[in-house]
Amino acid sequence: MGDEQPDLVAHRHQRILELARRTGSVTVDSLAVALDVTPQTIRRDLNLLASRAMLSRVHGGAVVTSGVDNLDREARRQVAAGAKAAIGVAAAALVPDGASLFINIGTTTEAIARALVHHRHLLVVTNNLNVADILGGVPTIEVVVAGGRVRASDRAVVGALAMDFLRGFKLDYALIGASAIDAEGTLLDFDMDEVRVSQTIIEQARCVILAADQTKFGRPAPVRIAEMGIVDHLVTDRLVEADIAAICAAERVQVHETET
Repeated sequence: MGDEQPDLVAHRHQRILELARRTGSVTVDSLAVALDVTPQTIRRDLNLLASRAMLSRVHGGAVVTSGVDNLDREARRQVAAGAKAAIGVAAAALVPDGASLFINIGTTTEAIARALVHHRHLLVVTNNLNVADILGGVPTIEVVVAGGRVRASDRAVVGALAMDFLRGFKLDYALIGASAIDAEGTLLDFDMDEVRVSQTIIEQARCVILAADQTKFGRPAPVRIAEMGIVDHLVTDRLVEADIAAICAAERVQVHETET
């Protein structure tokens, strides 16, 4: 960018931010085509915008995040939608017929729910009303919904009543998501009430399956859920972060990649 005119660079940065805010995420390749510049230029742009906390860099692109507030549900649903669908299928394959399971809040866990519709004799306990909609009409699946306050933005049931309700169960699996995973392997989220419910779900499950696409790695979020060591299976599209891979190996977390 050394020989570029500052106003051209500023205009390109503004276009990158507009495109990112429209869909929640951008890739290097798509931006290079849309803005008619080289991928190397886009990488420099994204690194600079990330250094200013205007975007968060992920492998192959960037996501919109403030580090304090999450994207709205529709934007989250669009981010890595194809990867989430594949992750949902892979995570569902880890659940045998006849199992009992928790499913928590998140667009990735909703993808898992869609992949579970052909399972038989499941007991599903959830604080996600979207999951209840997906699985509630399947005759071979019994769905139990946690009681409590419904968060209008994403139809999550959160709060003390939900936690008390969930403590009444001890189930085979917890299928969970996380908004972010930092370089130390800490699972993070944005909402304290949601995190406390997720922690309760983890405590009441015999096996924890974490579903997270690659945009979640290295992303900031303020509230700690747990450390990677509580996870039995990590299902992701690609795990390119060497530090996270090393933590998974040390903690004996089985990693399942859908893009291999």
